[in-house]
Amino acid sequence: MSATPTERRALQLVVAIACLVPLAIGGISIVRGPGWLGHAPVVPADLDSQFRYVSGIFFALGLAFTTCVPGIERKGARFRLLGLLVAAGGLARLLSWMTVGAPSTGHQLGLVMELGVVPLLMLWQARIARGRY
Repeated sequence: MSATPTERRALQLVVAIACLVPLAIGGISIVRGPGWLGHAPVVPADLDSQFRYVSGIFFALGLAFTTCVPGIERKGARFRLLGLLVAAGGLARLLSWMTVGAPSTGHQLGLVMELGVVPLLMLWQARIARGRY
């Protein structure tokens, strides 16, 4: 059974909504630094710098994913590359969990997105691409 135009629109909507996560969290983290997460009010400058740098990448990743929404059926290579970046970050987060301990609930939900939702979206996008609209 091939994908329908309705399924294509549903994927576009889900991806657009999912993009709100890196755009919002990345944007807040760039502006406010790690303090908004409720940790110690004083963070070493190098850690703050690294946190904001990674947050900038996270924000840019959200922007890049938004470029996949229009014509999503033709953006397979880009979508897979971006998804691979997310999954690689998820694997790094999983390594942290295994070596340092469980992160907060928000970061655990991030891991679900990175190693669960995004790979499923990649499979869905591939299905839509095979429909060739």
